[in-house]
Amino acid sequence: MTSHDTPSSESATAAGAGRPGGPAPAPYGTPEAPRVSVRGEARLEFDPEIARLAVTVKARGRDRRTALEDLTRRNAAALELIKSYGEAVEKLETGAFSVTPELTRHGREDRVRAYLGRVHITAELRDLTVVGELATRLADLELTHVDGPWWALRPDSPAHGEARRQAVREAVQRAREYADALGARLAALVELADLGAENAAPYGESPAFGGAFRSAPVAAAAEAAPALDLEPQRQTVYAQVNARFTMTPPQL
Repeated sequence: MTSHDTPSSESATAAGAGRPGGPAPAPYGTPEAPRVSVRGEARLEFDPEIARLAVTVKARGRDRRTALEDLTRRNAAALELIKSYGEAVEKLETGAFSVTPELTRHGREDRVRAYLGRVHITAELRDLTVVGELATRLADLELTHVDGPWWALRPDSPAHGEARRQAVREAVQRAREYADALGARLAALVELADLGAENAAPYGESPAFGGAFRSAPVAAAAEAAPALDLEPQRQTVYAQVNARFTMTPPQL
């Protein structure tokens, strides 16, 4: 009777590791090819590329038609003023529009006391030297509310790529220093995981100054509004990567 040796479970596992569906290789190195894992980070500052102003135009009338007419006139004046800056304006958008009755209690019934109208406008400027002037001129318009500015980089700004490249360079340098400390050198890159490169001041948030502009009284509108001197807020770009390398056997 001939006996046959049955492979041990350890040998079977090793044999199956190279076949499709077999166990995945261990996520760590070997004595012949140790693995080093590092994190690379970069935090850089850049001048902003654009600025955003949020403009709200309001109107109030005893009847709906009066409120609409006043709102239309004031909205046109705000848009005309913004468009007068020509190429300095990169984007101009009209957002929400509303006309709402203001109710008051009269006996047992609710009656319309007035109608309130508002239009939201967003202006994105590429010329940062005119932001203060435009903001104060808009705030000088009748029943006009101005928020901002919000400083930002464009989503496709080269600043984001520079931060990512620096994060990778730092990861390589850090891994090389670890290998040098062991008398080894880096052999190959195993994995590079992007954890994101984000603007620390997200687009549309963190205004450079608090508060908001509000319209001056109509009687003072004849006097030109002074241009506000603004200092653009520098933008911080952050990038982070995880990198794994193999290295030559250390000299221990």
